[in-house]
Amino acid sequence: MNLKELSKQLNLSQTTVSRALNGYPEVNEATRKRVTEAARKYRYRPNVRARTLATGKSMSIGHIIPMSKQNELVNMVFSDFIAGAGLVYADHGYNMTLTIVKDDDELEAYRGFAERGAVDGVIVQAPTREDRRISFLADLDIPFVVHGRASQIRAPYGWLDVNNKRAIQTATKHLLSLGHHRIAMLNGLETLDFAVRRRDGYLAALREANIPPDDSLMRSNDMSEPNGYEAAMELLALKAPPTAFVASSMILALGVKRAIEENNLEMGKDVSVICFDDDISYLPNAGDTPLFTALRSSVRAAGARCASLLIERINKPDAPLPNELWEAELVHGASTGPGPNA
Repeated sequence: MNLKELSKQLNLSQTTVSRALNGYPEVNEATRKRVTEAARKYRYRPNVRARTLATGKSMSIGHIIPMSKQNELVNMVFSDFIAGAGLVYADHGYNMTLTIVKDDDELEAYRGFAERGAVDGVIVQAPTREDRRISFLADLDIPFVVHGRASQIRAPYGWLDVNNKRAIQTATKHLLSLGHHRIAMLNGLETLDFAVRRRDGYLAALREANIPPDDSLMRSNDMSEPNGYEAAMELLALKAPPTAFVASSMILALGVKRAIEENNLEMGKDVSVICFDDDISYLPNAGDTPLFTALRSSVRAAGARCASLLIERINKPDAPLPNELWEAELVHGASTGPGPNA
């Protein structure tokens, strides 16, 4: 079915149908929904080349991955984020351009996107505290949204983030309420902004309980199962081992669980574990009693929302920059129980 036939089926002008499919703001939401549902029903596929010439848009969204982070392509969290974003792109007629570059060429890759008009916008992921990509993209005047925040950037920019500090503060306070005082923290790489915020939450909870922080109980590394396992094995071998762990991801927590079992201990009874859960599609922490007590926030939903915010930014470049802070939900599971000070 072509545009003319779809327009006739809907009894709308071709201009209205085209604008609805391309996300123009002057089309009301009811009409846009009617048009997109009809396009899906009749399997209408626009002529991308013709639309690009007509609108001046590439109808593509860019994601750039430095080679040092190319393992992100098989990371379940990254994959879920991309899956969520990809569905929104498809609904709005956008393609995804995923580019892997040498680390030193990352900024120039963004410049190439902008100068060639190869993409209409980009999503920035895993920001550092002083992430140079943000000011660089602002100078290029290309629409972008950041998944996360950069604490040291004062200039305004669009972002969506989860309240990482409060999530881990809540997790640590939950363990304290169960009677755990010797609590280990397994964090992500603290060059990344989210990990700094999570450590701040852990330390804030200890301060509130008048418990001095112990550097020997804190670890920072890539959030993988082997790293969680190795860190937990080291900590459980201490003369005064922790009675509980706060893990910055469920993947780290799985490594902690393996270490607990290899030490002939029982998770939730001898040692408690609480984690941050990105609600990963391929690794659900589900069931009537989830495996882990966790602070849950869906990274797939975050990907979808970042994509929506970016497309809105592309269509309404003069609108206020989006800033959204999501709260994580405490989910009670089988991995936590009373501590020695209960």
